[in-house]
Amino acid sequence: MLVFSITPRSFGLGRIKVSFLMTQTTPSLPSNFNTDTPTSDSSSHAASVSKARVFVRRSKRPKTTLVALQQKELQPPTRDHDKSSGLPEIEDFTYSGANNAFTQSSKSELGLDATLVESEATSPRHSGELPAHWERVLEGIRRMRCSAEAPVDTMGCEKAGDTLPPKERRFAVLVSSLLSSQTKDHVTHGAIQRLLENGLLTPDAINNADEETIKKMLYPVGFYTRKATNLKKIANICLMKYDGDIPSTIEQLLLLPGIGPKMAHLVMNVGWNNVQGICVDTHVHRICNRLGWVSRPSTKQKTLTPEETREALQRWLPREEWVPINPLLVGFGQTICTPLRPRCGECGISHLCPSAFKEASNSSPSSKPKKSGPNKKR
Repeated sequence: MLVFSITPRSFGLGRIKVSFLMTQTTPSLPSNFNTDTPTSDSSSHAASVSKARVFVRRSKRPKTTLVALQQKELQPPTRDHDKSSGLPEIEDFTYSGANNAFTQSSKSELGLDATLVESEATSPRHSGELPAHWERVLEGIRRMRCSAEAPVDTMGCEKAGDTLPPKERRFAVLVSSLLSSQTKDHVTHGAIQRLLENGLLTPDAINNADEETIKKMLYPVGFYTRKATNLKKIANICLMKYDGDIPSTIEQLLLLPGIGPKMAHLVMNVGWNNVQGICVDTHVHRICNRLGWVSRPSTKQKTLTPEETREALQRWLPREEWVPINPLLVGFGQTICTPLRPRCGECGISHLCPSAFKEASNSSPSSKPKKSGPNKKR
């Protein structure tokens, strides 16, 4: 049988040279032969193997790498071993991250599938990572907003009581924020005007007024009955705790009945000129998800609530954009990027939007109003 006469051969394993020193052997090996145990007459071989194992363990390579090296030791040398360039260096087996993905340099050298590289581009964004083309998208929205006026530009909460003294204006902004939930801007603006015209836009006046009178002033604001009750409570708190003014911190504002994070941040921004966070309403929440600007932590899933959107948006959006982003996207959502059947054909950034034309073309028949019978006299 063929007997391998083994001469010292070495190949590079990083900084360690592993030498194969083979002596003449019998034609066949016992089945229980332990290839991992060095023989007494091959001490140099034992030392080299030991060094290789220590190196691999110290580098904390995956077990598959160690097995691969051991299998290469068991294989008889061939003529290919004469070509030192044919054996990979230990650096070729480097791993990055917890997913045991090969590094970019190893991919090109080993000819791995390019889909691994593509998966990195589509992986979820981490904290502080900027979405692609966000500045171009923002500038495109600004251009569209300049060409057409939206309800928020003249009747938004920021416009409430803008001619009043600072203290009275802060209360007007707080009241407008309270009324704005589940209500269109022009309806909220109308209620604020009625309160102002009847002298009911101060804490003292609301506290002394009858609740039924307040309800009549608020109608047809959404949930006007509950909001009238909350407005009376807020007026009393402002008188008792803040000397007729409004709370000056996010934490204190959130303690007021009916006031949520979106309203609190808006009041801080407009009333106190103190930017503590982004004001995210349903328009900002919807548009940021359509643009792919936000996602749930460590996932590609859309955010479920405006508060999740606020937290995700604040991780990367520059702070100087925190205040203008709200009226900008609210007006964009009122005119172009509407909740139902968005006008993607009129949108100047549709080529940069991953959701373009998807929702506009998916209007199901069930969403259309059903035709009723003959009109009845009312």
